[in-house]
Amino acid sequence: MKVELSPERAHYPMPCSIVGADVDGKPNFLAVAWFTMCNPKPAYIAVSLGKSHYTNPGIKANGTFSVNIPSAGIAEKADYCGVVSGRNADKSEVFEVFYGKLKTAPMARECPFNIECRLVQTVELPAEELFIGEIVAAYCEESCLTDGAPDLAKIDPFVLISASKRYRKLGADVGGAWEIGKKLLK
Repeated sequence: MKVELSPERAHYPMPCSIVGADVDGKPNFLAVAWFTMCNPKPAYIAVSLGKSHYTNPGIKANGTFSVNIPSAGIAEKADYCGVVSGRNADKSEVFEVFYGKLKTAPMARECPFNIECRLVQTVELPAEELFIGEIVAAYCEESCLTDGAPDLAKIDPFVLISASKRYRKLGADVGGAWEIGKKLLK
């Protein structure tokens, strides 16, 4: 039997990231689980941030941001970036900061996978600002690659289960994408 949930309780497990932006000339990081790929060519990623976040003006001012994928081993640092506002703490001290091609999208070296984005569009929503960025470059720790591609088992990302306010590691491999469903073809 299906049980209807209120829209506020309908959140599903979401991958965790750390969004980086220079704010007033200083690197800042924010824990974010509301992000997704949203266009294949050019490659776009969308990040949804509450309108009151300290990070938002930095994204708008510089026209750049980063999406950093933390491993479960640094979940405490990632969570800290969501608990503390950049208005009250220098979160750039939590990570070794590096910059790529854009020079204004700070990235966290401790995160095994980093995406550098140029802001393409900002969509105003009732409570959020949806930042859509073109991926300019992606960086992966060499030890987290398999055959030249990012390996999730090695990156060891984690998800947010907002209903229970918990982080969970990803589980076992289920099967090949765009492959296992072919068994149902007639």
